[in-house]
Amino acid sequence: MAWKKVCTAIFLLSFLALRAEGQQTQSIAFGDGEYFLGPEDVVQIWIWKEPDLSTTAVVRPDGKLSLPLIGELEAKEKTATQLQEEIRNKLRSYIADPVVTVIVKEVNFPKVSVLGKVHKPDMYKLKQKITVLDAIAMAGGFTDYAKRDKVFVIRKNSIQQQRIQINLKSPEKEAGPFYLQPFDTVYVE
Repeated sequence: MAWKKVCTAIFLLSFLALRAEGQQTQSIAFGDGEYFLGPEDVVQIWIWKEPDLSTTAVVRPDGKLSLPLIGELEAKEKTATQLQEEIRNKLRSYIADPVVTVIVKEVNFPKVSVLGKVHKPDMYKLKQKITVLDAIAMAGGFTDYAKRDKVFVIRKNSIQQQRIQINLKSPEKEAGPFYLQPFDTVYVE
């Protein structure tokens, strides 16, 4: 009986350590806010008392995962919590009251594009929360012909595309630093 309690305690501590590791990965990727899954991210899916269904999976380029019993499941642009809930709901057809945990194990850091009149236009990994000015600095700074008052951030989501103009000629007049989100495009005229 004591052996069973010790094993349970070790298991729970291991589980909590893995969960903390996954949460740390999420916070590294974005600072504040929740992390949204994307292609090539690695998730660990753990189903209580169902080791045959527990797995580690990579989000495919099409944004989907393939899971035992469930089959294909959309993971792209979902948080670990949203994916966890969807897996739980799908498993209810097969398992009474399933307990599911999804842990982000590896993040394929999302990118931002910096284009236009900068020295090194390219895509850059977004490993932390950065401002528009930080992204331009990563791209080697403005060229001599850049219009610092005509910097645009193009932000896409599944519904629409926004074009936000930022005046970097006098950033002190702005409301505060403008932070980029994954897959934003910065364009300097």
